[in-house]
Amino acid sequence: MSERKGGILVLDFGGQYNQLIARRVREAEVYCEVLPWTIPLEEILAKEPVGIIFTGGPKMVYEENAPRVSAELFGKGIPILGICYGAQLSVYLLGGKVAASDHREYGKKAINFKVDNPLFKNLKDESFCWMSHTSRVEKMPDDFEIIASTDHCPIAAFANIEAKIYGVQFHPEVVHTEEGSKILSNFLFEVCEVEKNWKMGDFVSASIEKLKSQIGNEKVICALSGGVDSSVAAMLLHKAIGKNLHCIFVDNGLLRKNEALEVVEMFKAYDLNLTKVDAADLFLDKLKGIVDPEEKRKIIGEQFIRVFEKAAKEVGKVKFLAQGTIYPDVIESGTKDAAVIKSHHNVGGLPDVVDFDEIVEPMRDLFKDEVREVGRLLGLPGHLVDRQPFPGPGLSIRVIGAIEKEKLEILREADFIYREEIAKAGLNKSIWQYFAVLTNLKTVGVMGDERTYLYTLALRGVTSVDGMTADWARIPLEILAVISNRIVNEVNQINRVVYDITSKPPATIEWE
Repeated sequence: MSERKGGILVLDFGGQYNQLIARRVREAEVYCEVLPWTIPLEEILAKEPVGIIFTGGPKMVYEENAPRVSAELFGKGIPILGICYGAQLSVYLLGGKVAASDHREYGKKAINFKVDNPLFKNLKDESFCWMSHTSRVEKMPDDFEIIASTDHCPIAAFANIEAKIYGVQFHPEVVHTEEGSKILSNFLFEVCEVEKNWKMGDFVSASIEKLKSQIGNEKVICALSGGVDSSVAAMLLHKAIGKNLHCIFVDNGLLRKNEALEVVEMFKAYDLNLTKVDAADLFLDKLKGIVDPEEKRKIIGEQFIRVFEKAAKEVGKVKFLAQGTIYPDVIESGTKDAAVIKSHHNVGGLPDVVDFDEIVEPMRDLFKDEVREVGRLLGLPGHLVDRQPFPGPGLSIRVIGAIEKEKLEILREADFIYREEIAKAGLNKSIWQYFAVLTNLKTVGVMGDERTYLYTLALRGVTSVDGMTADWARIPLEILAVISNRIVNEVNQINRVVYDITSKPPATIEWE
């Protein structure tokens, strides 16, 4: 992570919204980084933070092995905001009492604020917040006051204004808390009195200069997938070092229709030093007969490394390997309290098999929305910068069951029609992610008075802010009708189209 000082520190206790807290701070144009709760006190102080936010977490503060920070932190004069578990931890460490609640609060709740408090400045007296807790504060520490309450949670927020220590039992970082952004903004600018110091334009120019200094005249090799992260990383490096950047694009045969061609043509237009490796037959051969999605992921990851290694050797000895690692990857890899999210991860995959001396990760400090903004500032086209999340294993996990070349072609055509019609209807910006899934289910149909027994295709569309939670997209029925009609008439081997109306949770966004 960056060696910058003077920002906001988010101490991570393993909660599900922790990255979202940091994003909200960054959106307010204030620099912020996430660190595990285990970081020693001296390292926290060495970073000279102007404020600290304790996140939520799944534990109970009174349990024997609950994660805790040193109580000395509260005496250092640094403003602190505890959220959910973080609020309860503050109370526990400062001598108050936290206990199991008689009434578990979860979801959207009416809340009353004491608006003369700096944390709630310019808020409405009554609003809605997002609760998620099974324990609650029963006794305040000395010199603290209650500043918000709900019908079942009398201490929904508390403060010691003089010590600049605050706690909220709800989650201000989620969109369901109506005044959440104002609350976080008040903590930043009213309590911490921080100055705005995080702008993407400054990041771009500073990163280019830093890369020039770090790399000099050495060669850099980069795995370019055509996705947002690797593309923006490549363009930053291209701006910094030009032809000393060697990009390798592996066509694994699992991309969407025309995608490989579009990637090559686009980066040729930027005069990027790009080598395309056609490895579709190799990947399909290795995937033959494989049904389990996790096994698919591992095979694809391993084969990618082998193909990349071979292509990299043709470039010769390079000093640097570039990766499109972004900040959520770093957090997920480095926080022991967080679950493993995915097995095809950017952090760490290639170092053992490629001959290089150092890794360069120009976007290691950025969230996905910030990466998109950097892409726009670098002049990348909108269709790439706003490209939907696309899984590392590609279409292999959107073909349910064993992978076959014919199935991939069927899915490519159907998926292309779906995406084309969504774009025609002007819905491509409002739906966070949408794609087709070729199920392994065949059903009876009738075409031209003849019986058919063909595949069922599922359409998936979700709305989301960050992919952590998602709701199914309410695509108008008349548009779904057009999409279904085109697919059944234009794509062989499909006679039935269904639409997935399951949210996340309980489902995931992808089917596999």
